[in-house]
Amino acid sequence: MSKYWSPIVHRLTPYVPGEQPKMMQLIKLNTNENPYPPSPKVLAALEAEASGQLKLYPDPNADLLKQAIADYYQVSPQSVFVGNGSDEVLAHTFCGLLKHDRPILFPDITYSFYPVFCQLYEIESTIIPLTEDFKIRVDDYLQPNGGIIFPNPNAPTGCLLPLDEIARLAANTDAVVVIDEAYVDFGGETAIQLIDQFPNLLIIQTFSKARSLAGLRVGFAVGNPVLIEGLERVKNSFNSYPLGRLAIAGAVAAFADRAYFEKTRDAVIASREWLTQQLESLGFTVLPSAANFVFARHPQRDAPELAAALRERRIIVRHFKQPRIDQFLRISVGNDEECQALVAALQEIVALVPSA
Repeated sequence: MSKYWSPIVHRLTPYVPGEQPKMMQLIKLNTNENPYPPSPKVLAALEAEASGQLKLYPDPNADLLKQAIADYYQVSPQSVFVGNGSDEVLAHTFCGLLKHDRPILFPDITYSFYPVFCQLYEIESTIIPLTEDFKIRVDDYLQPNGGIIFPNPNAPTGCLLPLDEIARLAANTDAVVVIDEAYVDFGGETAIQLIDQFPNLLIIQTFSKARSLAGLRVGFAVGNPVLIEGLERVKNSFNSYPLGRLAIAGAVAAFADRAYFEKTRDAVIASREWLTQQLESLGFTVLPSAANFVFARHPQRDAPELAAALRERRIIVRHFKQPRIDQFLRISVGNDEECQALVAALQEIVALVPSA
């Protein structure tokens, strides 16, 4: 039946998301979900919105949400774009802002949806290797390009590029620079504060991680209104109603409860630091993380075997087969009980598994 496919479909290698297993009583540390529930204010807002409004279309512009984001970051609503998860925002960005004559640049170890979008939209790319210690080096990107994109903190490494280096990058390229800040709240400083200085800078964030709303699918971008207008033109040529009423109401409420956000964010950071110390005491090398996950390897233990042994104990982590990182495990930060169970399991496994 594939004869009915468009030619481009045959060439696609789709993105593979983290496993969403159906097993019960599972410690799930593979998809970087927040271990804490959304704010109670979010749940109240969802209940109120569901009481009688779902028969009506949502606001196609999501003006209440754009205003909430604008107020939070002290920018104008015209500088805000919203979409169905940050992946949709990224897709519109690739289509509307990164498809030019020159190739775009992104790291060799990064979010694996980027090359998929390049395939889908037929965008040429040049892959820039991370340094030996898995860092982004701005000087490597100071070359002719059709755009630059990378996560900050990077994924799956968790390593953070300082804000002054992002400014230096934006100042030294004429193309769009896209900073994917899915994890920035866990240890970074958002580059949104730089958008007035650099009209070529676009910042993309998500409600899935620090706001505990992965199930609602809400993402947004902040940048110069000219960039935002480009995204709006793509969005309105694709789906006029990307965010439903529940998503809009829940996201607005999440931004309104700053105290709850700070409490749960701080809890994740504290657990990450404890987990890092425990892993290092077991002999793991752990990259410095500013995200809600850690990226770790054991010099004498095989990563796929470690992941399999954890799975036998009903603990799931993420392993990538990609060169340079095939001996690393990406471990989402769970709550205290989940982190303790992980460490206890690894203590047993490291003691039992023979050296690779």
